Amino acid sequence: MKPIIPLNPATYRRHPIHGENRVWAETNCYSDVVIELLHALGLEPIAALPFTLAIDFEGDQWTFFKFADADLLELYGLDIQELAVWRPLAQHIADQVAAGRPVLVELDSCFLPDTAGTAYRLAHVKSTVAVNEIDLERRHLGYFHNQGYYVLEGQDFIDVLQLDGPVHERVLPPYVEYVKTLPDAPRPDTPALAQLSLNVLKKHLARAPQRNPFNAFKARFNADLDWLMGADIDVFHSYSFATLRQFGACYELAATYLEWLTQLGLNRAPDSGAAFLQIAQGAKALQFQLARAMARKKPLELGALDDMARLWDQGMDALRRHHA
Repeated sequence: MKPIIPLNPATYRRHPIHGENRVWAETNCYSDVVIELLHALGLEPIAALPFTLAIDFEGDQWTFFKFADADLLELYGLDIQELAVWRPLAQHIADQVAAGRPVLVELDSCFLPDTAGTAYRLAHVKSTVAVNEIDLERRHLGYFHNQGYYVLEGQDFIDVLQLDGPVHERVLPPYVEYVKTLPDAPRPDTPALAQLSLNVLKKHLARAPQRNPFNAFKARFNADLDWLMGADIDVFHSYSFATLRQFGACYELAATYLEWLTQLGLNRAPDSGAAFLQIAQGAKALQFQLARAMARKKPLELGALDDMARLWDQGMDALRRHHA
């Protein structure tokens, strides 16, 4: 079966968002996959990043940020719909790929060879991939995951799609979506795409928190330190992923978006990008400090969150004045 997009993992060039100079090499599995899928389709994913400005502290975690389906439809004519899994998963994927529709599916990283050294054959971790090619007879799968494009074959194919024997009755089907390209999908040039993106920016600024989320996060983080200091490294990874990495990686994407607008002469609040980038950098530093504090059972100073709160106010106030 032909791939939707002809790609070779050995020569695939990832989007600059996943370049070596980033503060956060990865964001989250869903956003990273969509970035690379759009890039491979010849579309600029940065135009769809205004959603990053609307994240909030949700009480026990920061928003798990994802591209908004409505934005992808408006900017690129891509319609993402849920796939009802009522047959073997491999058959569903094969049918959709044959129709030219990439499939976004949750798979077990334990059987994804691109996670070698972390989860591959070591740990069962749910992660979203975008399937671009599948051959049931050859047991071959080509997929976007995290920062790049990869293939798997043989036993990995059997294991990741659960083809060897009946699936355990307690294992629920994964969440699956397919990506349709509308017949009249827009393909605007960069200036026109940027103008569409500015309209999307206004919508997300209207959704952004009215109260500074860093104040609420600092209070919760300070309370969580009581039990975090007695927890192990696995808890650190889970906690930091849901908090520091989520907002740190998200605000770096926000800074990338605002820099893109600045380069096009369309950002009327150019200093806002620098403020969000400093938040991303501060989150990375605080993550390292938390790891050291937990390892040494030492107190952790949270004054850096006061700086982030100030930067958030600075960046959001400027954006609301000039773009809302």
